[in-house]
Amino acid sequence: MINEIKKDAQERMQKSLESLINAFSRIRTGQAHPSILGGVMVSYYGSDTPLNQVANVTVKDSRTLQVVAFERNMLAAVDKAIQSSGLGFNPTNLGELLLISMPALTEETRKGFTKQARDAAEDGRVAVRNIRRDALSQLKDLVKEKEISEDEERRAADDVQKLTDKFVAEIEVAVKQKEADLMAV
Repeated sequence: MINEIKKDAQERMQKSLESLINAFSRIRTGQAHPSILGGVMVSYYGSDTPLNQVANVTVKDSRTLQVVAFERNMLAAVDKAIQSSGLGFNPTNLGELLLISMPALTEETRKGFTKQARDAAEDGRVAVRNIRRDALSQLKDLVKEKEISEDEERRAADDVQKLTDKFVAEIEVAVKQKEADLMAV
């Protein structure tokens, strides 16, 4: 029973960390990377569809993305979706494909993206702490139901705290790495 609670907490904390890494991939650095367009949704025959399901996104060079729609008639819809995504990109339509030039980051935009990364990291830390709280609550319930002793609960709570510390440290490493990527000129 205790092992199940600890295993569940570890899996949920791992998912929180993966979610944070995914959020970081959407925060652009000065380099072109297909994951920047990961959250763009295209209106595809009346339903919103992720961009990667209607077009192929590749890196042409370090500052340019190339988008080729699977269906040629979808290029205008893809163009519109990228422009309205709020990412600040203005694709160049070449008839068969779109080119997206990545503007150079100014100091102000770098600081804004760094703040965004810190906010995402704080959300990740809060999620990990909430998972810890849930696990400790489950352990207390087991003590109340007299399924485990208080000593077992204390040991398990220490293990859950160690897990929490480990994942918070991994979040710190990830955010420092993202900040370094953002502030590199």
